[in-house]
Amino acid sequence: MSRFFSAKYKDLTPYVPGEQPQDKRYIKLNTNESPFPPSEKARAYAAEAAAKLQLYPDPDCRELTAAMAKTLGVLPENVVMTNGSDEALYFATLAFCDEKCPAAFPDVTYGFYPVFAALAGVPYEEIPVRDDLSIDPDDFKTNRRTLFLANPNAPTGLCLPLSVMESIVAANPDRVVVVDEAYIDFGGQSAVPLIGKYDNLLVVGTFSKSRSLAGARLGYAVGQKALIADLQTMRCSTNPYNVNRMTMAAGLGALADEAYTRANCQTIVENRAFAAAELRKLGFTVTNSAANFLFARHAAIGGEELYLKLKEKGVLVRHFKLERIKDYNRITVGTKEQMQALICAVKEILEV
Repeated sequence: MSRFFSAKYKDLTPYVPGEQPQDKRYIKLNTNESPFPPSEKARAYAAEAAAKLQLYPDPDCRELTAAMAKTLGVLPENVVMTNGSDEALYFATLAFCDEKCPAAFPDVTYGFYPVFAALAGVPYEEIPVRDDLSIDPDDFKTNRRTLFLANPNAPTGLCLPLSVMESIVAANPDRVVVVDEAYIDFGGQSAVPLIGKYDNLLVVGTFSKSRSLAGARLGYAVGQKALIADLQTMRCSTNPYNVNRMTMAAGLGALADEAYTRANCQTIVENRAFAAAELRKLGFTVTNSAANFLFARHAAIGGEELYLKLKEKGVLVRHFKLERIKDYNRITVGTKEQMQALICAVKEILEV
């Protein structure tokens, strides 16, 4: 860092994204991207919008917000569109956390939560998950902090039932509960229907996974009008043109082609079941993932060793060095052919 770098950030550890290697072609199963391209409508809408890139986009994303609200069964005043769901999570950290109201989240979860808290100067608590990596709901019912819960959780893929999520929200009436539903379309039940009942519930989602728009950077948050107004204050105080014109158009196209999204999600669910079963046959322990990835470990080989050997064979998965999960690898669910290639590579490594 330079000698000008602010001392208040000297201990900040940035989030490390999944590898995007350029050295050769990989079967890329490390960043939970969709194996399917955006829908034809999303691509066509974005291409049309490109002709007007000399103009600023609508800062209020009115057409897209209305379409998102209709898809979710809420009012436009209940939705804010963001530059990826990460931006929504950061806005929530800024808006609902401070020294008097720290943040809390599981110790095994999305790695951006502690980064956002540290960047915002917010104290935070990491609550240990159980030995089986599941979340104990009771740990989040008397916490007195702003809660961030990924459901399904990442990188484990484990999902809490909606009734359990509701019990956590109900137990924290004076604190905001942020439910991060990046992977909800692959097997979970969304908490969005609960927003009318609870004024402390904020649900965050993304177009990156199920709608194949990771490269477009589009997310959203859903909650009661007052919560969304708080996020709008954060948005307009940082970057009021946060969603670019082409991304906005691509989002509209994706929402106009929900059948394509649902079909892709179903295919991924089927491929997930196939890959999980094959890995278990080979002796892997695999969590019961409800996301578009698997979380697996093998007693005969360390997580990092398997990751490196797979990389040598042109298959890229995600390994985390966190002590509790260092023996695991997170494997994005791709096409059936990609899953078969993964299994073949693993068999070669294990020599079975």
